Amino acid sequence: MAIDFGKRFGLGGLRLPILNGDQMDIDYDTLDKMIDKFMAHGFTYYDTSYIYHGQLSETALGKSLVARYPRDSFLLSTKMPIKFMKKKEDMERIFEEQLQKCQVDYFDFYLIHSIGKEAYENCKKWDTFEFLKKKRAEGKFREFGVSLHDSPEFLDMILTEHPEIDFVVEQLNYIDWVNPAIRSKEIYEVAVKHGKPVVVMEACKGGTLAEIPDEAKKLMKDYNPDASIASWAFRFVGSLPGVRVVLAGMPKMEFLDDNIKTFENFVPLNEEEYKIIDQVVEIINSNTAIACTYCRYCVDECPQKIPIPDYFALYNDWKRLQKSSSENEVMTQAFYYMNYVEQGNGPASACKACKKCEKVCPQHLSIIDYLKDNVVPEIEAYNPEAHIQKDKEVEM
Repeated sequence: MAIDFGKRFGLGGLRLPILNGDQMDIDYDTLDKMIDKFMAHGFTYYDTSYIYHGQLSETALGKSLVARYPRDSFLLSTKMPIKFMKKKEDMERIFEEQLQKCQVDYFDFYLIHSIGKEAYENCKKWDTFEFLKKKRAEGKFREFGVSLHDSPEFLDMILTEHPEIDFVVEQLNYIDWVNPAIRSKEIYEVAVKHGKPVVVMEACKGGTLAEIPDEAKKLMKDYNPDASIASWAFRFVGSLPGVRVVLAGMPKMEFLDDNIKTFENFVPLNEEEYKIIDQVVEIINSNTAIACTYCRYCVDECPQKIPIPDYFALYNDWKRLQKSSSENEVMTQAFYYMNYVEQGNGPASACKACKKCEKVCPQHLSIIDYLKDNVVPEIEAYNPEAHIQKDKEVEM
């Protein structure tokens, strides 16, 4: 029986609403209200994973979605964390644990999470594809997919070797479309060549495409004052043939409201809008220092407990504000950095260059170099007190 996907927008479990800035403290009251609104507007696709929110995301959807709605009223997707597993026996244990956390007897979609060369070797060693074929035959899930942050050549290889793969989840957005490190367009084209539907993640690149330079915002607002900046990013991926669903993590109700507005009566981009996006890409590329999406995979791997995405976000603001803001606004980023350290987080200078973070980074960032060459010498070495004293001297 064919699956009815309805409206092509899905609620992602990577960035759920939280309390007190704590990824482990999920705001269930807000999540319940978001799911109620999502369902009321006819959206039914939910995506989660074993590792999201410190392994709490599946449990959260089990409580807020599955326990409150009939099983046939929604579509649920989750993923096997092969790259984080140690042995073959983990597959059965984790699969059963996921069913229990989500409070379901079956998944609509089940993926190998972030498949790459190392993970693929483990898949072959542990007979993962045979294991998943068996689970599908048993009715434990309906369709089998892979998510990846790898090369188009690698995707072409695994789709050729495993035609039983039903769909592909990839990072796709207008800033990464021709990014030589991400190669979204080429990966998309490989999936289309193999006849595999695409599920889009990071359409708004971790929210960074909702907060673009003022020059770029002006281009979009001059053309359509009523459209949000984020809607341009979602319409870009939603306009692509072969895209089945566009996922979004939405920690705030206002994000959900905006995305519902975009997808409820979806309008593809026109040629003039594509030209505006091309100009926006040029502006963004000239203004973003570190292309981090705030996925936080690196944080779980860092033995020094360095909140890498937080420091990169501060650094990007630091560089942006230096171009257009007062010294006081720039200084604020240094105070935020000092607060992180005072709260018990590792400073950027605590990095031991073990490279565990870089191995799991979906963006393939040179994290160690960015910490050492950017964050440490600029934000960490910045002395706010010296600038405050300088201002006082000027006033005198």
